[in-house]
Amino acid sequence: MYVLWNGNIVKQEEVVISQEDRGYQLGDGVYEVIKAYDGQLFTIKEHIDRLYESAEKIHLVIPYTKDVMHKMLHDLVEANELTTGHVYVQVTRGAAPRNHLFPEPGVEAVVTGNITFKERPVENFEKGVKVTIMEDTRWLHCDIKSISLLGAVLAKQAAAEKGCYEAVLHRDGIVTECAASNVLGIKDGVLYTHPANHFILNGITRRVIIQCAHEIGLPVKEEAFTVEELLAMDELIVSSTTSEVTPIVQVDEHKINDGIVGDYTRRLQASFAQRIAALH
Repeated sequence: MYVLWNGNIVKQEEVVISQEDRGYQLGDGVYEVIKAYDGQLFTIKEHIDRLYESAEKIHLVIPYTKDVMHKMLHDLVEANELTTGHVYVQVTRGAAPRNHLFPEPGVEAVVTGNITFKERPVENFEKGVKVTIMEDTRWLHCDIKSISLLGAVLAKQAAAEKGCYEAVLHRDGIVTECAASNVLGIKDGVLYTHPANHFILNGITRRVIIQCAHEIGLPVKEEAFTVEELLAMDELIVSSTTSEVTPIVQVDEHKINDGIVGDYTRRLQASFAQRIAALH
């Protein structure tokens, strides 16, 4: 397998990451995951823009322009002959003696990237998934796509141990997002999603779904809703680069729409699929 390492596409075994890399020691870095469909990177501009936005928020300088980053990721896809799967790109603040303070000027960021072959989870799209509700105990900068993901890891693991696909998180009864995705609800012909502030990551797929909703005539309200309102939704969706538009048919022991995927969700899936098809 070929990987991206500081501007070069090299064989995976050639990469050497310092033990003093701040990503390894301090979780000091940002990342993105981009979906490839038949070798084409979906919404790559939006992902790259968000990568640089996250970096700016933590005062991390990425040593390449966005155009160069774009080309490097395309080169990575081509080198591995990636068809359908994911591209992961990560930027850390570099290698320096361990210190909570930023390193002295001259320490350059470390940029790495790799690919994963992964088919689309079609069965989840068709049948829907079960989720569980948990308190959101993560930090207050969820708008930054940080590699410091311990809070999300613990929530996702706890959900898996309960036989659930995801954990729907809430702060004092207000639903925010999921451990590794966004959550959207449909009630009385309106799509609801938490506002894009520091409590959630403004998901790229979330943005695409909002665009799809406008296309099919589904009004959108970016308003927070409660756990009680979530359970009363007509339809629920979990969305991310890897989940796309995945229906939620059960929350703990409570079934949504009698466990049946709703019509609006199907229409959103169809609109999303059209955007994928437009890549070719």
